[in-house]
Amino acid sequence: MPRSWDSLQRVLKVVERDLSEVRALVLTHAHFDHIGMAERVRTELGVPVLVHENDVPLARKPLQYTHERARSRYLLTKPRGLPHVLGFLASRAFWPAPVRATHPFSEGVLDVPGSPRVVFTPGHTVGHCALHFADRDAVIAGDALVMLDPYLGAKGPRIVAGAATADSEWALSSLDALAGLEAGTVLTGHGEPWRNGTAEAVRLARQVGPS
Repeated sequence: MPRSWDSLQRVLKVVERDLSEVRALVLTHAHFDHIGMAERVRTELGVPVLVHENDVPLARKPLQYTHERARSRYLLTKPRGLPHVLGFLASRAFWPAPVRATHPFSEGVLDVPGSPRVVFTPGHTVGHCALHFADRDAVIAGDALVMLDPYLGAKGPRIVAGAATADSEWALSSLDALAGLEAGTVLTGHGEPWRNGTAEAVRLARQVGPS
């Protein structure tokens, strides 16, 4: 979110690090609620913003994203999601600054601290990627798989509702890539960490299916 700049500084203080030690910002995808402070990080800290080549256009125009269903349908029929959408409004998530310069990637291991391996998981967006940290038995799944769907207010492993997903069937098939990682911890873009392994998270997400 745009206001996550303050959160970043609080987290760095907890882990006894400094803003000057930040070396890169890696995006799992370029939706508006994931690039909120990216341009500020890029310009004020002078670090590169990395994003999959397919999502570069979205990073430049974050509100012009593809989704299967009208968001208004969820606001009218899924009241449990309303507090989360209002939270987006309060944090100005819908108005991020476009990322004016990006470093596109496609596959392989990224040359950033932690050396995460790119796991291509399209569907939520056309360039969505997860980041696998094998030495830490963890994967940053982004929104390929979430523990809280902000449009439904529903918790537990699932793909994001069609209000914010380009192609739900594609997103479900991309879960194969996560299931094969055998990482114990899954960190998602929304909700609490999942610590029971990627295979079980994927199984439950498929059980829920599209929404």
